[in-house]
Order: sequence, then structure tokens, then C-alpha cells
Amino acid sequence: MKVFVTGAGGQLGQDLMLLLQSQKIEALGCDRQEMDITDLEQCQETIGGFAPDVVIHCAAHTSVDVAETDVDAAYLINATGSRNVTLAAEKAGAKLVYISTDYVFDGMGQKPYHEYDNTDPKSVYGKSKRAGEVLVQSLSSKYFIVRTSWVYGKYGNNFVKTMLKLGQEKPLLQVVHDQKGSPTYTVDLARFLLELIQTEKYGVYHASNSDSCTWYEFTQAIFAEAEDILGLKFTAKLEPCTTDQFPRPAPRPRNSVLEHLAIRTNEFKDIRPWREGLKHFLYSLKQND
Repeated sequence: MKVFVTGAGGQLGQDLMLLLQSQKIEALGCDRQEMDITDLEQCQETIGGFAPDVVIHCAAHTSVDVAETDVDAAYLINATGSRNVTLAAEKAGAKLVYISTDYVFDGMGQKPYHEYDNTDPKSVYGKSKRAGEVLVQSLSSKYFIVRTSWVYGKYGNNFVKTMLKLGQEKPLLQVVHDQKGSPTYTVDLARFLLELIQTEKYGVYHASNSDSCTWYEFTQAIFAEAEDILGLKFTAKLEPCTTDQFPRPAPRPRNSVLEHLAIRTNEFKDIRPWREGLKHFLYSLKQND
């Protein structure tokens, strides 16, 4: 099996490439320097030249707040870019995996969202990622759309790394307690993707670590586990706050919890609980010290 990965320099892309290489799978990863996804001809040449069996499309415009004012850039990358990658994958006869987001929902529901719930994105980022989904569904004959949430890992900047740093520097940390979701560890997501691409069980999937928490509860867990595993001492007093206390340009979903209906109905093993993923991540940081 040959696998082509876009956004290979990102959080998920780097862990995905490491996993594929560890499994002795021939993989080619490209970031924006090596392939401009907004250039259809370049996508077709680069992807076609490698002749992959699978294309995993991780590249995206993920700056949620920036997207509110830079609308064209968000759609150029998340919609047009995804169209280009999809057309190139289809031309090469490859399966396509499109990484999507909990932001395609309005986030106002009381229950976890499953794959067949109606989408209703409220932010430009969410709308542009949904546009990407629609193009993938229209243009690919062999697609997996994988929606995930609250992603963190060893590579790049993320919430866990930020909290580890601020917890040791700030006297007070106020963290939102009225937004709920499922933190997702890139290593766990990458493992699920590897399992998925070896099947023909096409369709839409929700893939996050199991169970849910608020950002405040997540931070509590980060501090508790990091003290235990890394021996860190946190000086910050942790306080819950509301979304309204920290207004941001882009609206945040209050409920980002994704139900794994498609994982169950397609008989995949569910992804482990988020707290177990967090522990694994912190142990990986310890090994690097």
C-alpha cells in the first residue's frame, strides 16, 4: 500500500507519517512548500506522480479566529484546495481521507452529534470545512470523511502544551467551563486512520478519544497527570469561567462531543478514553526529556 499525506508537517501529519513508516508502509508526505493544494495542476502532477493507493488530506486552514476576517483564504484552502486534492486522488484511482471537524455543527445541541445529524456551521472555519466535505462527497468515489475535535500531540502548538507552560508561569488561570468536547490525541487518531484505510468501509466517521469533558476539566486533568508523570509543579490557581467572559472573533461550539456511531456500526474498535490518551502523551514527553 502506498499512502500520500497532505499537511505532513502538521500535528496529525507528523504522527501519521511516523506511524506509516513504523508499519513499513511506503508513504510520501507533503507540506505547503512541496505541494500547493490551491494549484490543481500541481496536485495532479505530484499525487499522480506518486500513484498512491490512499490520499490522506490533513492540510487545512485551521486558524479559527483569523478565518472570520480572511474568508477568501479559508475557502481557498479548505474548499478549493480540498477539491483539488480530491480530483487528483480520484484521477489516480486512490481512496481519499478528508480530515474534518466538530465545527461543522452549530454546537448548541444537548446530545453528542452523530455522523448523520444535520450540519449547521456557525464560523467561517466551520463553513469552509463543510464546503470541503461537500466537494469530497461530490467528486470522490472512495472517500472517508473523518471529523475530529480538540486535537493535540507532540508536534506543533496545542492546548495541552499551552496549559503546561502557563500553569507554571501564571498566578491565576481562568479556563472555560461551558464548552464540552472530547480531547483527541494525534497518535490515537493516526492509528484509527491506519485501520480505516485498509478497508472499503467508506463514509463519514466521528473519531475522537472516548468520553468528554469541559476545557476546565481537561486542564484539571492535565495538571494532575503532569504532576504525577512529569513531576511538574503548577503555581497557577485554576478557576472556571464562561465563554462570554472571553469573547473571540469566531463563535465556539458549546457542545463538541462527537458520538462514534459509524465506528460501532462498521465494527471498528472504539478509540480509548481521552484521559488514557493524555497519559500516553505525557509519557511521550517524559521519554524525550
